[in-house]
Amino acid sequence: MIKDIVFDFGGVLVEIDTANAIKKFGELGLPNPSDYLNSYQQTGTFFALENGDITADRFVEELSALCSCPITYQQAKEAWLAFVVRVNTEYLDFIQQLRPCYRLSVLSNTNPFLQGWARSSDFTRGGKKLDDYFDMLFLSYKMNCSKPGEEIYRKMLLEGNMNPSETLFIDDSPKNIEAARRLGINVLPVKNGEDWRGILEKTLLAYK
Repeated sequence: MIKDIVFDFGGVLVEIDTANAIKKFGELGLPNPSDYLNSYQQTGTFFALENGDITADRFVEELSALCSCPITYQQAKEAWLAFVVRVNTEYLDFIQQLRPCYRLSVLSNTNPFLQGWARSSDFTRGGKKLDDYFDMLFLSYKMNCSKPGEEIYRKMLLEGNMNPSETLFIDDSPKNIEAARRLGINVLPVKNGEDWRGILEKTLLAYK
């Protein structure tokens, strides 16, 4: 029986477009932004930010150096938010219907810029925050580790008091899915932009 459902953020709860973010950071003056940005895990100073190795302010300083011009916090935030194409509020409404029966969590490689927005009333048109839909948020920059490394899954299981065999993890990255599977966590791979609600309902029924 499944007791915990864990959702990825980008590519599952919100539809993303990496090309949009690459373009935006390029407009700021970042040379070869595609060398740093990926749909699943970043590199260089971008990875350091999402892994919690540097602060948001330090990231702005390092981004300014990479761009060879002063970049403001707001400019950096807008560039990160360019990842987000759409917040699937209908998916979030569906998720709320699951709360009486399951504990719901997010496990995401993310950063203070994106989460500052997601955890504010700007997240949805109705003024709801990401926190309003979930019992727990496991965020890479706060946990100082990232998917697909085993550490972040182990920390989630421990801090969330989760049993791997009673946990279902939903993600759009094959590497992240495989890492969770190796630890005995049940998995549901989906694709960015895919309507996964029907698949999730069938999956949950199969575990009852």
